Amino acid sequence: MRLAIPPKVSEILDILHSHGHEAYIVGGCVRDSVLARTPDDWDITTSAKPEEVKKLFRRTVDTGLQHGTVTVLLGDQSFEVTTYRLDGEYEDSRHPREVTFTSSLEEDLKRRDFTINAMAYNREEGLVDLFGGMSDLQKKMIRAVGAPEERFSEDALRIMRAVRFSAQLGFTIERETYEALKILSPTLVHISAERIQVELIKLLVSDHPEYLEAAWQTGITRVVLPEFDAMMETPQNSPHHCYDVGRHTLASLKEISPDKVLRLTMLLHDVGKPAVRITDETGRDHFKGHEIVGEKMAEEILRRLKLDNDTISQVKRLIRWHDYRPVNVAKGVRRAVNRVGEDLFPLLLKVQVADTMAKSPDGRQRKLDYIYEIRELYEQIVREQQCVSLRTLAVNGKDLIRMGMKPGKEIGEMLNFLLEKVLDEPDYNKKEYLMTLARRRLDSLSR
Repeated sequence: MRLAIPPKVSEILDILHSHGHEAYIVGGCVRDSVLARTPDDWDITTSAKPEEVKKLFRRTVDTGLQHGTVTVLLGDQSFEVTTYRLDGEYEDSRHPREVTFTSSLEEDLKRRDFTINAMAYNREEGLVDLFGGMSDLQKKMIRAVGAPEERFSEDALRIMRAVRFSAQLGFTIERETYEALKILSPTLVHISAERIQVELIKLLVSDHPEYLEAAWQTGITRVVLPEFDAMMETPQNSPHHCYDVGRHTLASLKEISPDKVLRLTMLLHDVGKPAVRITDETGRDHFKGHEIVGEKMAEEILRRLKLDNDTISQVKRLIRWHDYRPVNVAKGVRRAVNRVGEDLFPLLLKVQVADTMAKSPDGRQRKLDYIYEIRELYEQIVREQQCVSLRTLAVNGKDLIRMGMKPGKEIGEMLNFLLEKVLDEPDYNKKEYLMTLARRRLDSLSR
C-alpha cells in the first residue's frame, strides 16, 4: 500500500531519516489516508529526541517538550513531531504521572487509543499495523488497543472519542470496547468542560449525529449532558409526534445541515419539555412554554460546556422562536423577520423544517407546505430589499434631531413608530414620506 504524503511532510521524514532516525506519519492522518479522506493534520512520530529534532530544523516551537512534542515550521505550515514515548501510571483519568521516551515504535503505538489510530507509515517500510487497524477499518469497527478498560482508565476522554469516531466514520463499536464504555463512563467527571465540548461538537456535526444515542446507552450523557437523559425518558403522547422527546431530537439532528449552531439548536430545541410536561384527562401530553424554559436551560448548558457567547446567543434565540408561526402573508413575514432577527430568520426556517420532519407523518406535508410558503415570502422580501429593521429604515435618529426632536427615548419611540408603518407597507420607506409622518405625529402629540 502506498499513501500520498504532502511534500513538506515528506521533507520532514527525509531529514529525520537522513540523520539516522526512524520517522513515520502516525494516527489519524494514516487512518484517513487509507479511507481516502483528507486528513486535518499530519502528525509525525520519530525515534529522535526533542532536542535532536530542534537541531535538525531551523524553525521550531516547543509545543510540549515534556511529552516529546516539537512543532516544526516549514513555510506557512506547521507539523507536530513527537518522540516515541511510554506513558507512566495515570492518576486522574487524564494525565500520566510521567512520560518516558523510548526507541521502540511498537511501545509508542500500543499506548494509543484505538487500533485504527495506531498505524504508522513511511515510504520505505509501508504500513506498520501491529494491532489490526486495517482489519478493523475493513470491518468498520472501533476497537481499543489492548485492554479497553486500561485505555479508558488512562484518559477518560477516550470514552467520548469512541462514540465520536463511530459517528464520524459510521463504524460500530466492538463489544468489549463498548462494555468498557459503560463501566468507565462515570470517570468522565474528571475531564474538563472544554475537552468534553470539543468531542460533543465533533459528534454533533458528524455524518451520524444520531449516534448520540450510544452516548446515552453507555451512560456518557448521564455525566456530560444529563438533560438529554431526561429527554430520552419523556414521552410525547400527542398526534403531532411519533417519538419520545429524546428520539425526536435524534431524528431532527439528521434532518439539518452539519453546522455547529444548527445542530446544537436541534439538540436542545426541546430540552425544556421534560420540565413543563402536563398530561390532560384524555392522556394527551402538553408542553406549554417549553421554548421559554428551553431557552434558559440551553444557556445554562452551553455556558457549562464553555461555548462562546456568539454561539450561545444564536442557539438561545433559535430555541426561543422555533415554534413561532407567523401569518403567511408578506406583512406577517416582515414582522417575523423583525422579531426574530435578519441574521437568524433563514436559520429558523431550517430548524422548523428539521423539527417537522422528525414529527408524526400525519399532517407533516401540510406543515411543510406552510413553512415553504413562509420561505417564499421571505425570499421575495430579501429580493426586493424590503425594510424589516431599523438598520434599513430610510430615517435615522440624526434626521429626527435635525427636524427638531431632542435626543432621548422619544427618538427611539418615533423610529419604532415609523418602522411599524414600513413593516405594514414597504413602499412607505422613503425619507421624505417618513419625515412627514414624524412631523404629523409630533404635532398630534403636542396638542
